[in-house]
Amino acid sequence: MATILKVKIQDLNSQFFHDLGEKISDATEVEIRIPEKKGKNELFSDKEFWKLIEMLDWSKLDSDEIMMPSIKKLADMPVVNIYLFADKLSEKLFQLDTRPHGDAYLSNEEDNYLSVDDFLYIRCAVVAEGKKYFEKVKANPSEFPAEISFEPLLSLAHKAYKMKTGRAFEYYPAISYETYSNKNGWK
Repeated sequence: MATILKVKIQDLNSQFFHDLGEKISDATEVEIRIPEKKGKNELFSDKEFWKLIEMLDWSKLDSDEIMMPSIKKLADMPVVNIYLFADKLSEKLFQLDTRPHGDAYLSNEEDNYLSVDDFLYIRCAVVAEGKKYFEKVKANPSEFPAEISFEPLLSLAHKAYKMKTGRAFEYYPAISYETYSNKNGWK
């Protein structure tokens, strides 16, 4: 049975985590839930997310170089923002994971085969192109591109976390970006 601790934010400090670490094994996963509160500012806004996306440097050829300005900026932010960036990215990819977008993808495929990976990587490219393009494609699936993909976007949060902490980013957003995860979108 899981143990649930309810702790006020002002009581979270290094001593709390030290004491908790002494009582549980190193392999124990801890989940932190932050309930939505009306009137509070969002911890990491859509505006901040899209600013990081806008920093992608398309003048470069190497994907790591393209993402480096965004990686550095995200790594300079609090660690929680890296997690929240990953959540926002997953949410955007989930929003494009629909039957109409899949049908638009298939209209460009000769063999009428939907590659779940290719479909995901094209959705990444739609997000990487920025908010305006994302909103256009989201609202009008027939605008779904055929020739662009940007799989490396999936690693942006991982690279920022590694740069900031020196450790691997072991995190799975609450919303899955994998193809067919958006059950309602595929009805």
